[in-house]
Amino acid sequence: MFLRLSRLFRAAGRDAVVLWFACRNPLTPGSVKLSALLLALYVISPVDLLSDLLPVLGWMDDVTLLAIGIPAILKLMPQPALRDAHSDADRLMSRWALWRR
Repeated sequence: MFLRLSRLFRAAGRDAVVLWFACRNPLTPGSVKLSALLLALYVISPVDLLSDLLPVLGWMDDVTLLAIGIPAILKLMPQPALRDAHSDADRLMSRWALWRR
């Protein structure tokens, strides 16, 4: 079970890093950058659909939105920007021992 969770966190973290590098690429359209910014602002915002003060339910809306939002935004990226972002993310994450397992 913990092996599955670690794989899930690694995949989600990798997608977040790819999204970061893709948004920094000048080939990425402004609307896609705005979508990523709005997603990040919602996650860190104290105003949520379900309050974060609820023990489990408060975080589930954030996790669900990230699990759906990041792949959806990555599908909107132009292929050259996405290719560059994948190579940059691989280069960065190869330095961290956590991601090499």
